[in-house]
Amino acid sequence: MKRKMMARLIAWKNKPDHAPAVIRGLRQVGKTYVAKKFAEENYENAFFLDFRKKPKLGSLFEGDFSINNLMRLISALPEEDRLIQGSKMVPYKTILIFDEVQDCPNARSCLRYFKEDGRFDVICTGSMLGVSGFRVSKKPSRGNPVGSEELLTMTAMDFEEFSWALGVEESVLDLLKECFDEEKAIPDFVHQQMLDIVKQYIVIGGLPAVVKDYIASNDVAVARERQKQILEDYKSDFGTHLNDDGELYTDELEKARVLQVVQSIPKQLAKENNKFQYASLGHGARRRSHEGALDWLEGYGLIAKCNNLNQLEQPFSFYEEADQFKVFLTDIGLLLAMLGDEVPSMVMLNSLGMGKGPIYENLIAEAFFKLGKELYYFSKSSGLEIDFITTLRGKTTLVEAKAKEGRTKAAKEVLTNPSYPVDQLLKLTAQNLGRAGNILTVPYYLAFYALSK
Repeated sequence: MKRKMMARLIAWKNKPDHAPAVIRGLRQVGKTYVAKKFAEENYENAFFLDFRKKPKLGSLFEGDFSINNLMRLISALPEEDRLIQGSKMVPYKTILIFDEVQDCPNARSCLRYFKEDGRFDVICTGSMLGVSGFRVSKKPSRGNPVGSEELLTMTAMDFEEFSWALGVEESVLDLLKECFDEEKAIPDFVHQQMLDIVKQYIVIGGLPAVVKDYIASNDVAVARERQKQILEDYKSDFGTHLNDDGELYTDELEKARVLQVVQSIPKQLAKENNKFQYASLGHGARRRSHEGALDWLEGYGLIAKCNNLNQLEQPFSFYEEADQFKVFLTDIGLLLAMLGDEVPSMVMLNSLGMGKGPIYENLIAEAFFKLGKELYYFSKSSGLEIDFITTLRGKTTLVEAKAKEGRTKAAKEVLTNPSYPVDQLLKLTAQNLGRAGNILTVPYYLAFYALSK
């Protein structure tokens, strides 16, 4: 399946004097697959070191960090560790892939020496690289190679990548982008086709294994089984740490708290005021006890926090309320997998009741996340609330997610109040594209493009 990370890696390779690349992101988003495919298509020689499956490989990095020494050791590895059969350590024609590099901190520490040497390219991947405190150590650390690596974040497939996987022609996606750029209506037959595809995307999400199962079987139930298995796999990661002996162990209390947070997300989003509340986690839950669980999940890549702003001023980060936030899942399909088995058909048939609002709001939140954009919303004690706040083409923009046509009373109130320095409203709905004054209505299948501006 075509992934945008491939283009980023090609740009990385073509950059003069590039540093080793480090791809971080949630498990099962395709990091290893893309790294391997890129290596096979762009290099004559490639070595693949999987520190999770073969922890003993870490011993290669325990002594002399000189590149000549490391090359001798790696070149002695068996054929099974050579991604391309017969690979040799040929300068400027060889790439090394360090998979699950967080399990071997010394391998990451040596990246500065690869950068200084420059003869061999390195790509690291890791599913726990964003988790603060993953490594619990009493030994002095050699530290991360600050300035000697290029950090790339990979997410599950976005809607455009999902469309590619389903066979949507590039010319159709180009037409959608042209319509947005020129603010003209999308041909109705195309609009209806894309509405059907985005409903499939809501149900399936963007995890490659789930998408692959769905395409192969054309069966939502098969895809849901895969989603549920992946969620169970994630749970096995909760509370995981690495000790000084290179062994993984689980902090059971931390795991329980992380699990509490994850299981509460659908109910948190369904509340009339869907601000995250620690009290909703259960008896005795407080910020002091569970804030670390939220941080763990955010670093892991499973959730995205959306902070409230106390003012609609830029830069937004100056005005965010650290203790007022919503929590969304970073892949819409995972949210659907946590709901009842009847929900996918209700999405497909547009028969959802009150539950449609949180689902479509999460759809737009994940579009922000997959674009690498910070999430903000605006809420006042008076009851006024705007789903999202962002900057588009340099203009402060209100963003509202509406499952159908939807009213935007609060947004219009803000737009017409001169005390709020706001330029426009982007209303994401099932309606066709069109503008009325400072309100731009855009079909939510175009969120991946509209929010990138």
